[in-house]
Amino acid sequence: MANVFDVLKERGFLKQVTHDELEQTLNDQSVTFYIGFDPTADSLHVGHYVQLMAMSHMQRFGHKPIALVGGGTAMVGDPSGKTDMRKMMDVKTIEQNVQCFKDQIGKFLDFSPGKAIMVDNADWLLQLNYVEFLRDIGAHFSVNRMLGAECFKSRLEKGLSFLEFNYMLMQSYDFLELFKKYDCTLQLGGDDQWSNILMGADLIRRKERKPAFGMTFALLLTSEGKKMGKTEKGAVWLDADKTSPYEFYQYWRNVQDADVHTCLSLMTFVPMDEVNRLCALEGEQINEAKKVLAFEVTKQVHGEDEAIKAQTAAQALFSGGGQGGSIPESTISQSDLDDLILIDLMQTCGLTKSRGEGRRLIKQGGVSVNSEKVTDEFMPITEDSFDNGELMIKKGKKAFHKVTLK
Repeated sequence: MANVFDVLKERGFLKQVTHDELEQTLNDQSVTFYIGFDPTADSLHVGHYVQLMAMSHMQRFGHKPIALVGGGTAMVGDPSGKTDMRKMMDVKTIEQNVQCFKDQIGKFLDFSPGKAIMVDNADWLLQLNYVEFLRDIGAHFSVNRMLGAECFKSRLEKGLSFLEFNYMLMQSYDFLELFKKYDCTLQLGGDDQWSNILMGADLIRRKERKPAFGMTFALLLTSEGKKMGKTEKGAVWLDADKTSPYEFYQYWRNVQDADVHTCLSLMTFVPMDEVNRLCALEGEQINEAKKVLAFEVTKQVHGEDEAIKAQTAAQALFSGGGQGGSIPESTISQSDLDDLILIDLMQTCGLTKSRGEGRRLIKQGGVSVNSEKVTDEFMPITEDSFDNGELMIKKGKKAFHKVTLK
């Protein structure tokens, strides 16, 4: 395929475009485009990963990405998709999060000269004179039209602060600023950003009398319409310290059968012919597609070495070997063994949330230690419980945790 528009469409990224001529524009010329990432946490998560994949596809076809980190917009908070106002963050936290985002984004795109750039909108937003901003930018926005935007409509009954109401103007101004500085004519984002993107393209067309475009992508949803990327522990992060490579691998290895095609299409570079072949497998064979998915996504996020370790760990555990790879693990000392019982150790390791949950799992036959099923709800953990200083706890069919005695 010669056009990135066709690739993004075939792989299921595309949701909406602001102007029909965008497809031809992407085919005829190299376009500078941007996606914004507000640093609301100290790591990107899998929802951001879809946007990074879209940027990478665009770059592979000769278009120039701008990764915008929202050090300025994070001071306000995007109301899109939120039922309540976001928690306000202090400047120091935002700055720390910005640096974390920059470090992570740098792994996914080619930032060599002329290929891509990264900017922080704090550089211009925090210098604005508010009255001048209202006169120059606010005059181009209709309040009636803004209130009709989906990102605001869903909040009107519960309450929308004036602080958040400014967010759309700030994001639109970002697009205008990037247009002036870098000839950026296209903004991309998740489909929950449609209203903001539409307003930004419209602002450039009104003020500069030149073409500007927007395009939104599918959100990462399960076949049931729920957001993907959540576990019992919370979000699936791209930071290895928050979600280990092994946990990351296992998340994708265990997705529902109905979601494999979407994940392989959006989150890997596996050719679509191969995606379709893998996803046509039925029964137990669909696990082959899940293995490809888990390995490819882990490789792109954590590198090939970590992907191989996670794959090796999963294969060893499921074959009963229980060795190798980056299995979640904890370390305890001899003094920790005093009156220690398994259900307390499981809770400490994060395998269960309470003693009661551990007891129920043992009663149901869902817990093993070093490949031996546990039947004693109050099984003691002693030095003899360890095999060469290691103890492997298995919960259910897919959760493992290694405990090392130091």
